[in-house]
Amino acid sequence: MSRIGKRPVSIPSGVTATLDGQHVAVKGPKGELSQHLVDDVLLKLEDGELTVSPRDESKRSQAMWGMSRTLIANLVTGVTEGFTKKLEITGVGYRAAVQGKALQLNLGFSHDVSYPIPDGIEIQCPKPTEIVVSGIDKQKVGQVAAEIRAYRPPEPYKGKGVRYEGEYILRKEGKKK
Repeated sequence: MSRIGKRPVSIPSGVTATLDGQHVAVKGPKGELSQHLVDDVLLKLEDGELTVSPRDESKRSQAMWGMSRTLIANLVTGVTEGFTKKLEITGVGYRAAVQGKALQLNLGFSHDVSYPIPDGIEIQCPKPTEIVVSGIDKQKVGQVAAEIRAYRPPEPYKGKGVRYEGEYILRKEGKKK
């Protein structure tokens, strides 16, 4: 039994949720999101709460139960608060800056890396060594942060590169004489 799937998703005031079969659309102060869920779960909207339950006792419907509930909860959180991911840049001369619709990254290559900012995502650089990725779609925010990190992942010897805030890098000892 799913402990996550049992809990209903409460719809806060100022947010409207509509069900159309397996399609859920949520509209709130930050924007509008929708998700099409698998046929293995049943959705009910009653008294400002969305409940998810498995359609039958199959292993797949049990597995999709908690995931579907979490996807709906992420839609509601996205349109009310939004999601943010912070990246830190470590290394001498490594820096980032937002220029128009692109993020300019100086990561020790012979050229600057220009990352075009996708629609629905907002990128800020409060400091030259800090990047804040924010938006209403959790999947898109995480994907953009991962793509920026992939340009120069942190290396284990000096720790230089782009890392998530709070990410621990296992350091290795260098060559011995």
